[in-house]
Amino acid sequence: MSTLTLDAAEEIVAAALKRARALGKAVSVAVVDAGGFVVSVRRCDGARPLTPDIARAKAYTAAVMQRPGKMLKKWQESQPVFFAQLSQLPGAALPIMATEGSVTIKKDGEILGGLGIAGGTADEDQQIADEVLQSLGYEMEFAAWGVTGAPADAPGTPPNTEKSEKKGA
Repeated sequence: MSTLTLDAAEEIVAAALKRARALGKAVSVAVVDAGGFVVSVRRCDGARPLTPDIARAKAYTAAVMQRPGKMLKKWQESQPVFFAQLSQLPGAALPIMATEGSVTIKKDGEILGGLGIAGGTADEDQQIADEVLQSLGYEMEFAAWGVTGAPADAPGTPPNTEKSEKKGA
């Protein structure tokens, strides 16, 4: 089992801050390990005070849900009560935030952690996260829940929602 090292986390953070500066954005960046525990958090000059906490929650979501926040959005919209309760579970350290700028860190098929970007628009946060992880050689494809093998054709599709609702589950 691989782990996300401090050096790897710092490389991701540095690249994200550099990319944000190039876009003229003051952001905070958080990287957590596969268990959702903080490895590195940085708030650049001018970033709003809440952005480090938002970035941590985004990174946490991507790690513990093992899918990027953007992929979770439709599922959250279709089952808001379920998602609200996730954050209330005894083991939940942070809120679950199914949103842009929340990207799972994956290499060689293994979930290593999560990256959270906060401070730009939703699209800017997502763009920074995607570009940084792609440039550093991390995987960006994720299978739908309950499906083995190839990545989902339509990211954001709720996992087996239709099947379980038809069965009355």
